[in-house]
Amino acid sequence: MWFANFLIAGSLTMILPFLSLLIDTMGTYTEAQVQRWAGLVFGVTFVTAFLFSPVWGRIGDRYGRKIVLIILGFGVSLCLLLMGLVHSVSLLFIVRLFMGLFAGFIPMAQAFIAAQTPKEIAGQTLGSLQTGNVSGALLGPLIGGLLADWFGFTYTFILTSVATCIAALLVVIGVQEVRVASTSEKDNKKYSMREVVKYIVTTPVLLTMMLIAMLVHVAHFAIQPLLALYVSELTGPENLAFLAGMAFSAAGLGNLLFARQWGKIGDRFGYEKILIILIILTAVVYLPQAFVTSVWQLVILRFLLGATIGGIIPCQTAYVRQVVPLSIQGEILGYKQSFRFLGNALGPVIGGLIAAYYGIPVVFYVTCGLFIISACVLWFMEHREAKTVSEHYKSV
Repeated sequence: MWFANFLIAGSLTMILPFLSLLIDTMGTYTEAQVQRWAGLVFGVTFVTAFLFSPVWGRIGDRYGRKIVLIILGFGVSLCLLLMGLVHSVSLLFIVRLFMGLFAGFIPMAQAFIAAQTPKEIAGQTLGSLQTGNVSGALLGPLIGGLLADWFGFTYTFILTSVATCIAALLVVIGVQEVRVASTSEKDNKKYSMREVVKYIVTTPVLLTMMLIAMLVHVAHFAIQPLLALYVSELTGPENLAFLAGMAFSAAGLGNLLFARQWGKIGDRFGYEKILIILIILTAVVYLPQAFVTSVWQLVILRFLLGATIGGIIPCQTAYVRQVVPLSIQGEILGYKQSFRFLGNALGPVIGGLIAAYYGIPVVFYVTCGLFIISACVLWFMEHREAKTVSEHYKSV
């Protein structure tokens, strides 16, 4: 699963540094139009993914997650191939919309591993798994930038399609799913979709984490499709794809070095508390990116961003593994992923609109504010739940 995640993440992030540059070659557009299209094309994938993630999670809980991983892997491979063949921004938009149907490979892999991992080491294990997709995300933008500069966009898409196909084959050949038995009535109970939704709504911290997953991804993805344009403002057109890839990869390196450690710390001190700290640190790192004057300052801050944001997903997933019944963990993670995908969809659109009217630096101000709001909401809900539990024990 580590290698499959590596290939999927690497392939998907290969295209990120030059997506806005690709749009610019498909017609005569102003800079503001390119920024708007970049946000729409980047974000539309996540609209479809938002709708289908819980469905895939439910199918995985019932029939096994391996078969779902195989379908998602081959589906992404086909979509990447089609992206390399289209020649208009409207067709690119349609392919990206369809791609959202298969966008949940890495979250499904996390659910797959989480279900077979003891609760006590869930954070550490999921952090280790994340180093696979982070390593891919680290190398992907850099390799994608170089391939785009050397061979053009079409061949880069073909290579990414081949890589994701290999990832799906790795799951077919090298992964065995083990159904974990449980004597707990809660773990073995069959839940309807209505009961799953009710479980989420009546578990305040779990619901809050899902909402925060959306806010975090709105903030994070508001700048993603604009990063190449921001690098262009700092450096000019020379070696632009490579330098944009370096800026993407810097965050991946920080993520790679620290994700597993944050998972271990969450196992020891509590995932909710560590998440609050991580979200605050991420806000602190995001703000100075609005004031950089060289690409190297941006690269350093992107590295620090990766170091802080890298622990958020493992800690959230480990929290679900700890508190949610085993029989619905995949579906719960599917709903959590839907909130993330909703954030992914809204973020680029919001970022594109803000950048078009006020400039790219303002996107960083908004991003910082969203992270601060997320930290405050999670602290309030965690404090409220702890107080409720304390009052319950006192009454008993």
